[in-house]
Amino acid sequence: MKEAKTREEICRVGRSLFDRGYVHATAGNISVRLDDADGGGYLITPTDACLGFLDPARLARLNGEGRQIAGDTASKTIALHMRIYDAARKFDPNTSCVIHTHSTHCVALTLQRNAPELLPPITPYFVMKVGHVPVIAYHRPGAIAVADAVAQIIEQYGAAGSPVRAVVLERLGPNVWHETPAAAMATLEELEETARLVALIRTPLSPLTETEIDELRTTFGARW
Repeated sequence: MKEAKTREEICRVGRSLFDRGYVHATAGNISVRLDDADGGGYLITPTDACLGFLDPARLARLNGEGRQIAGDTASKTIALHMRIYDAARKFDPNTSCVIHTHSTHCVALTLQRNAPELLPPITPYFVMKVGHVPVIAYHRPGAIAVADAVAQIIEQYGAAGSPVRAVVLERLGPNVWHETPAAAMATLEELEETARLVALIRTPLSPLTETEIDELRTTFGARW
C-alpha cells in the first residue's frame, strides 16, 4: 500500500474505532511499518491526538531508526511499536500494523484478574482470530521496561510454537498487530468483545476443551 493510501487507512481505522467506542478522548495510537519500496520507516498517530479526528497529512513520519522526519510529534509509544515489529516479524514476517487502545473491558479484566493471560479459550473465534493474550505487568506509560517485556513475551510464545498477535498492558490496555490496519482492527475487535462477554458472565467460565481446540487447529490453523 502506497504511503498516501496508508495515511488514509490509518485515519479511517482510527475514526471507526472512535465512533464505536473502542477508543476515547486522546487514548490509543496506530502505527504502520512502511515497505522499503515506499521509503521504509514508520507512520504513527501523533501524541495526544484523538483517533476519531486524525488528519492524514499530520501523521508523524519516522525513518527506519525511529527518528522523526515529518508531521506532528510522534506518539511516545513508537519505541514499543518498533520492538513489537522487530519481535513479531520473526514469526509473522508480514506484520505491518500495531494498534494500541485503552479498551474498557480489556482494561477492566486486568484490574479484576491476576493471571498470566487475559482470557481463557472460551469461544472458537477468539481462539482462531486472536489466540493467547499475555498480560504485561504495570509500568508507567512509555516506560522502556514495557518494550523489553513485550518483546520478551513475543519471543517466548513464538519459540514455543504459539505466536501471539496481542498483549495487554495491565491498567492500560491491549496492543495488537497484524499485516494491515484493517486486520489489526479486526483482531482488536474480537479481543475486546470476548473480554466484554467475560464481564457479562456471572457464573464460572467454561473454556473449550483441548479436543475442541485441537479441532480448530486442524480445521482452521488456529495457533493456540
